[in-house]
Amino acid sequence: MPHLWLRAEHRDNETRVGLTPKGAAALMASGIEVSVEASPNRAIPDQAYADAGCAMVPSQSWPNAPRDAIIFGLKELPDDGTPLPHRHIMFGHAFKGQPAGLRLLHRFKAGGGTLLDLEYLTDDTGRRVAAFGYWAGYAGAAVALKCWSAQRRGTRAGPIGSYDSSTHLLTELQAELVATGSHRPNALIIGALGRVGTGAADLCTAMGVATTKWDMTETASGGPFPEVLAHDLFFNCILARPGTPVFVPADATTRPRQLSVIGDIACDPDSDFSPIKLYDRTTSWDAPALRVHDDPVLDVTAIDNLPSMLPLESSEDYAEQLLPSLMQLKAADAPVWTRAAQTFRDHVARL
Repeated sequence: MPHLWLRAEHRDNETRVGLTPKGAAALMASGIEVSVEASPNRAIPDQAYADAGCAMVPSQSWPNAPRDAIIFGLKELPDDGTPLPHRHIMFGHAFKGQPAGLRLLHRFKAGGGTLLDLEYLTDDTGRRVAAFGYWAGYAGAAVALKCWSAQRRGTRAGPIGSYDSSTHLLTELQAELVATGSHRPNALIIGALGRVGTGAADLCTAMGVATTKWDMTETASGGPFPEVLAHDLFFNCILARPGTPVFVPADATTRPRQLSVIGDIACDPDSDFSPIKLYDRTTSWDAPALRVHDDPVLDVTAIDNLPSMLPLESSEDYAEQLLPSLMQLKAADAPVWTRAAQTFRDHVARL
């Protein structure tokens, strides 16, 4: 019987979860054992999992889980260098040459475990089976507007937090924008037809922000793209891959521009393939805006767990998308999992 071990997230400001109690009950009914680590911060309380019949285990006890257990979490593990003998389902951020990702792969190689990266779970057409993209785009656009409204007040965006619902977020953001006056910025969204871009566009529409929507057709030339600098806001909503064009070159700060906020929602600054060359590190909940130029002002916001701003809505949406694939853990040759395992083996072989 497969054994899925839902671990508690250890990262600050991470309260999302990839499995709901309803989903856990469905897995157990299908013959999959489910253990759930206690977590006081999870968006869904422990008692709901206990009521669903899950085996409750201590927080952060996954290193001592049975060797055949499949450890399931969302964000990164503690970076302590220990070998990893289990199979892990998570966002590893390990396949694009990132320094932390390379360390993670070496830990799996040392322990004999396997990384089944959630970003690389795909169907037969190559489309991801589950993604937080919509809520990343929605929250990322909100943070960028907070940065813009702070600029209008002559300051820099302060700390952000999570919200009980998107309605609460919209209410607060609307009040911030109204306080700046009647003017609203415009925005260019690259990747507008995808999940992330759709979320960003929906937030902008709700806030009265006019958007220019680009996708593959508009970026097929490979650049340069002066239109980016001609908008107040720019949202990068595509994953960095080999061949991704540069949308914002390193010298953009010295060029004439209207651009004052970059929302790098895809957020892969330490990848060689990043299309935004003005910065090299993520921003944080405590300091969401990185100022890369003072006159005229230009801020970059690049938070890598944006959906956690709306943890319940994003968790329920993602868990519903992922559940059919989790149900296939019973089949040793399920294509979605064999493809993910092969991707891992290919990258480990290059170490």
